[in-house]
Amino acid sequence: MFGFGTSQAQRRQGPRGKFDLPLLVALVGLACVGVVMVASSSIAVADSQHIGEFYFLKHHLMYLALGLVAAGVAMRTELKVVEKYAFLLMLVAFIMLLAVFIPHFGMKLNGARRWLNLGVTTFQPVEAVKLILVVYIASYLVRHRESIETRFLGLIKPIAVSGIIVLLLLAQPDFGSATLVIAVTIAMVWLGGARPIFLFLMGLPLMPLLAIAATSESYRMKRLTTFLHPWDHPFDDGFQLTQSLMAIGRGEWAGVGLGSSVLKLSYLPEAHTDFIFAVIGEELGLLGIVGVMCLFALVLWRGLHMGLKGVEVGQRFAGYIAFGISLMIGLQTMVSIGVNLGALPTKGLTLPLISYGGSSIVLTCAMAGVLLRATFEINRALDARHMATRMPAAAVPDANTATAREREAVAA
Repeated sequence: MFGFGTSQAQRRQGPRGKFDLPLLVALVGLACVGVVMVASSSIAVADSQHIGEFYFLKHHLMYLALGLVAAGVAMRTELKVVEKYAFLLMLVAFIMLLAVFIPHFGMKLNGARRWLNLGVTTFQPVEAVKLILVVYIASYLVRHRESIETRFLGLIKPIAVSGIIVLLLLAQPDFGSATLVIAVTIAMVWLGGARPIFLFLMGLPLMPLLAIAATSESYRMKRLTTFLHPWDHPFDDGFQLTQSLMAIGRGEWAGVGLGSSVLKLSYLPEAHTDFIFAVIGEELGLLGIVGVMCLFALVLWRGLHMGLKGVEVGQRFAGYIAFGISLMIGLQTMVSIGVNLGALPTKGLTLPLISYGGSSIVLTCAMAGVLLRATFEINRALDARHMATRMPAAAVPDANTATAREREAVAA
């Protein structure tokens, strides 16, 4: 009468996938925190530029909406389709990175060529390249598993591809993203089964190159030296870091209250982008900082956990995708927080899903969508294995039931 019989009569046709709920909750939570903190930290910046108090908040919401669309598309796209076009996507990544050097098409802001002029808006290619690199390396690890695990030469191609990307990023220049690309590449290849000694030998020649890149420009040298003693130059080279440390220090345990930050009022540079974590520390205090870090830790843990499950059940591409994206988000978060706390030299990296940004927020949402899709396919494979282990037991009739049926047949 109430439909219970109908639901019980339905047979399960095949394995079911599901998105990882803790991961989804953490990602949504970070996006919500981002909306609140962009609103709080950007009002003074927008007002000083006379563009309307809620200019950055409106644009952030618009980009977040586009990001949600991108995430939705990614969550409904089978990873085998993404894997099929991994090489083509990498060619597109190289083209985009080269396009920033084309006059009038590539834009130069604050001495760096990192943006493409699309007419109605700008686009930062490196944000898409991060996702494409993870897809390409995951595809390579699946196709050349034995070579990666047993041969030194098996590492050359992924390391060489990452090396070319790093050189193009350093030419822009974008030292922060270049470092992130190297770290994620090495981590993914190691998780893919490469021997540590091979990675050490492969990375040995890169160390002097990174050292030269870090010290070749005077502003980079200042960043490397200033973060060690920022209070020696509080009004010039150490201004950003000292303001950030003062903002976090003012927050104490519970913060000064949402919207009550003083340092964001034209004192703290890039309060709504690179140094939004300092505003969180000032307004929400240590409790807010711990809460945000716990959300990021949950994303990293669930991503790595699902990646391990994916490798175990044979969904290697999905597993490596989960490894790569969670590491990309986690390492960028560590760098951004480290810069705000003075533990790392100043780098132009945003806090994922929280900082204001156009292409950054859209592509991070897309990256999150691909990660969630990977958990869906991994859970589907886990469900298929569970069904396979239960099926033989279900196929064998119970002994008591069989005996009862035989007695009924004799009696009839």
